[in-house]
Amino acid sequence: MAKIPVSVCIIAKNEEKYIEKCLQKISEYGFEIVVTDTGSTDKTKEIAQKYADKVIDFVWIDDFSAARNFCAAQASNNWILALDCDEYVEHIDLSSLRIIMQKCLRYRGVLRLKSLIYTETGEKRYTSDDVVRFYNKKFFHFKAPVHEQIYPLDPKIDVEDCANIMLPIEVIHYGYLITGVQMQEKQKRNLKLLHSALEKEPENPYLYFQIGQSEFILGNNEEACTFYEKGLSFGVLPDVLYIEMMIESLATAYVHSGRKQEAQQLMEKYQNQFHTAKYSYVQANVYMDNNQPIKGLLCYVKATTMADVDSLGEGLMLCYQNIIELYKEMGNQEMVSLFTEKYQRCVAECARILEV
Repeated sequence: MAKIPVSVCIIAKNEEKYIEKCLQKISEYGFEIVVTDTGSTDKTKEIAQKYADKVIDFVWIDDFSAARNFCAAQASNNWILALDCDEYVEHIDLSSLRIIMQKCLRYRGVLRLKSLIYTETGEKRYTSDDVVRFYNKKFFHFKAPVHEQIYPLDPKIDVEDCANIMLPIEVIHYGYLITGVQMQEKQKRNLKLLHSALEKEPENPYLYFQIGQSEFILGNNEEACTFYEKGLSFGVLPDVLYIEMMIESLATAYVHSGRKQEAQQLMEKYQNQFHTAKYSYVQANVYMDNNQPIKGLLCYVKATTMADVDSLGEGLMLCYQNIIELYKEMGNQEMVSLFTEKYQRCVAECARILEV
C-alpha cells in the first residue's frame, strides 16, 4: 500500500530526554518527519537526524506559531500532523486516517491526548484533553505565540466556523510528569508570553482562557476566575473547543475559591448548550460540592453513557467510584454490582495507559 502523504512536524529545543522515543514510535508509520530545532545545546539535533527526513534550524523569536509554520513550510506534503517531542504515538488506524484525508479536506483533526501527571501525593495519573493537531496547510496555519491554535488561512473564514473531526490516533503525553516546581516555572514562562500577546490582542477570549489556566495551575484561584470571566464575556460559542473548557474551569475555580453556589449557577446556565461527558462530570462534582448527591448521581451516570465518555480519561474511574458510593448509601446493591464491573474494566484500561 502506498505511503500516506502526511508530514509529521515537530519543533524542538533541548529535548534529548523525549525526542528519540517520540521519533522511534512515529517512524513506524512511514510518514515524512520534519524536525525544526529552535536552538538546542544538547543532543536533540543529533538524535533527530537519525530518524527525521529533514532537520532544520529556526532562530527562536518567542513565538511557537512562527516555529510551527516554518516547520510546516519545509514539509513535502500538505497534510500536517503537529506533534511535540514529549508526545508518543501508540496507535494509528491508517485506513480511517486515509478516509478522513479524502473526505474531510477542509476539516481540522483532533487528537484526544492522554497526559500523564503526578498527583500531590506523587502518584502517576492521567487526564484527557482534545487538541487540534492535524490540518491541510493549503487552508490552515498556526496562530498565537503560545498555546497556539490552528486557524484558516483565509481571514474571511472565522475559526468558529471550522469543522473538526476526531482522529483515529492514540497519543500519550509525558511532558507533565514533572515536579511541582518545574510546572510552576513553566506556567510563569507561559504567562509572560500570554500577557505580551494580550497587549496586542486585548479582545481575544482565547488568551484570557489560557491566562486563567496558568493562574489556576499556580493556585491563584481568584485571578483565574477573573480571566475566565473576561474570556466568557465575549460570548459563548458551543462549537469552539476551549469555550466549554473555560466554563468547566471557571466552575472548578469558583469551588476552590469557596464560591460553590456560583459554580452551580454557572453550570446550570449552560447545561443545555453542552452535551459532553466532561460537562456532565464537572456538573456532577459541583452538585456534590453543594451537597446535592441525587443531582450529582444523575450527572455522573449520564456522563458514563455519553458517546465521548473516553474524554474523561482517568476521571471515568473517579466517576464510577462516586456512583458506587452513592448507590451504597442508597442501599441499591444491584446498581453497586453493575457499576463495580464497569469500574474494574476502567481500572484495567487506566493501568494499560499508565504502563505504556
